[in-house]
Amino acid sequence: MKILMINSVCGIRSTGRICTDLSAALEEQGHQVKIAYGRETVPEQYQKYAVRIGSDLDVKCHGLQSRIFDNTGFGSKKATEKFLQWADTYNPNVLHLHNIHGYYIHIGLLFDWIKKRPDIKIIWTLHDCWTFTGHCSHFDFVGCDRWKTGCYDCPQKKEYPKSLLFDNSRNNWLNKKDLFTGIKHMTIVTPSHWLAGLVKQSFLKEYPVEVIHNGIDLDVFKPTPSDFRQKHGLENKKIILGVASAWDRRKGFYDFIELSKILDDNYQIVLVGLSQKQISELPENILGIERTNSTKELAEIYTAADVFFNPTYEDNYPTVNLEAQACGTPVITYHTGGSVESVPKENIVSKGNFETLLNGLDIFNTMLKIENYGYRGYLNMYARGIKHD
Repeated sequence: MKILMINSVCGIRSTGRICTDLSAALEEQGHQVKIAYGRETVPEQYQKYAVRIGSDLDVKCHGLQSRIFDNTGFGSKKATEKFLQWADTYNPNVLHLHNIHGYYIHIGLLFDWIKKRPDIKIIWTLHDCWTFTGHCSHFDFVGCDRWKTGCYDCPQKKEYPKSLLFDNSRNNWLNKKDLFTGIKHMTIVTPSHWLAGLVKQSFLKEYPVEVIHNGIDLDVFKPTPSDFRQKHGLENKKIILGVASAWDRRKGFYDFIELSKILDDNYQIVLVGLSQKQISELPENILGIERTNSTKELAEIYTAADVFFNPTYEDNYPTVNLEAQACGTPVITYHTGGSVESVPKENIVSKGNFETLLNGLDIFNTMLKIENYGYRGYLNMYARGIKHD
């Protein structure tokens, strides 16, 4: 069986690794798999799956157009036409969509192509809320519910995907509703029950929704000894770790800054995924590390930490929580979205509640180890869905 996935990236960050992990498992079952992607570099070991949509220049032009007209998803026309010509030749039996935002594909052309092929089985895994809003990928932080009836006067116009001039959220919402509804043989997959509940309140409610928690590769994310503590002079410190692909207030960056002000010298905060500018502005008691696409390096850092803290204010089902626990490091998270579905309930604290957090830090003196954390179930459910007629 031929399977085609579409995602913004391939083999890097959470969604890109989900795609390649799934591809490897499907390939072992005898399926042929390709991943069409739009951005950045694909690690060498995953290039056999990769099909690039457009180029870096296409992404920049699409992003510029979006900055002005607030019409993310409606650029990259020529790149999409060329890709769809290739897709005709590949002729997949299953199309598995992931993140189709990110300035690389024209969603109008893509869904016109889909609707002309009613025999293709469509699986769409949602990793955020962009599919059913007129602009944003998350709306918890500002408490907006305009997506339920039709977006307008967007309070997050200057958040990703940022628009500096026009607010096109109403037209975007209407266009998405028209494009994304009325498709035969489509199943929506969400990594959390929280996101599934939102989908059922949106214009996507006509489709069946399956909850399949994100999985991780337990051959990579496992207790992995290293010299990380010695290398950074942290042998006698209790390490509180945070990891994100990009840090901002919604990911809890400033909560870590505030936490650093009240921790004593026994603790050391380590943040992975920072920009050079952010690192240069950190207080002395926070060790900043730039983003890494090396899963082995991540596993080493997770293992070295005493506690993983995820102070996210908006999230679906963060794989960083799974990765840390698989490496033997307990996780504390805010009561946010689907993040609460990936940790024991006693490890959940209310947003910004440092008192409860501090009381809980010393509890984790023994390692919590999670075996087979959802990964095999994740693969098996996809396999059943793909085989289903």
